[in-house]
Amino acid sequence: MIGISQIETAAERIAGHVVRTPTVPSPGLSELLGVPVTAKLELLQRTGSFKARGATAKLLALSEAERAAGVVAVSGGNHGIALAVMAAALDVKATVVMPRTAPARSVEIAEAAGASVRLTDGMAEAFATATRLRDEGLTLVHPFDDPVVVAGQGTVGLELAQDADDLTDVLVSVGGGGLIAGIAVALSALRPGVRVWGVETEGAEAMSAALKAGGPVPVTVSSISTTLSAPAVSQLTYDHVSALVEEVLVVPDRDAVQGCLDLAEHAKVWTEPAAGCLLPAARLVRERVGDGARLGLVVCGGNATTADIVSWAERFGLR
Repeated sequence: MIGISQIETAAERIAGHVVRTPTVPSPGLSELLGVPVTAKLELLQRTGSFKARGATAKLLALSEAERAAGVVAVSGGNHGIALAVMAAALDVKATVVMPRTAPARSVEIAEAAGASVRLTDGMAEAFATATRLRDEGLTLVHPFDDPVVVAGQGTVGLELAQDADDLTDVLVSVGGGGLIAGIAVALSALRPGVRVWGVETEGAEAMSAALKAGGPVPVTVSSISTTLSAPAVSQLTYDHVSALVEEVLVVPDRDAVQGCLDLAEHAKVWTEPAAGCLLPAARLVRERVGDGARLGLVVCGGNATTADIVSWAERFGLR
């Protein structure tokens, strides 16, 4: 288990390299949900998601030999973008392994940043390829199975604790669990009365499956939310979530896309399904907690194109 001191160290390390993103009350979402809502706008982060934090923390912690050898990451999109862009900024050679289902735009951005991109037939093969490249000498920057990366992501929670008004419940999207693990540590230390809820989409249920099984288990990935599509969580993230998180809620892809449309209309932000899933989950939390709820939503990323959202909306019959 990491501690708040490691998150504070990460915050000092990455300051000046990443954005301290806005934490703002959302009148539109507050009216929609019927309770006060605060949004942590991590989609305004460098590279369009929170992933820049963990990637930068890890890159800045490398030894000279590791920097010279180069780094490798496996990603469904956002972690790869973050590593490619931040590695280029820090003059480190990067290789990014992505499944062919990753958004084409993510591949383009990683390549434009100068990374070598390798495509595989699925996330399991992507992780296997990245592991092989690590064994050949590259330093693996794991998206969630690394205390340094988790501490970097935890700086989101550090800022939320410092900048938000009183909150009762915070909702965080879950892929491999690095973001929610770090945020849960920060909030348990600085806002100990706040409940943390995880949110997954159907077909990207690695953490909820692990909680049911009592530890990490492989899952079949089918969600359109590729940025949440980890084939399994790690023991590291599982330990944090099982100890510090209230519950992990699972919502359908259709509801996540509707959440994207509602966030655009009511919160005036353009998100991806990994963030859109927060809105239907927030309704569930609101029902459970009641009128006294004061919700915080960690809007984790916005790397979806207009064409993506239109295509998904048409697929699910949404207007």
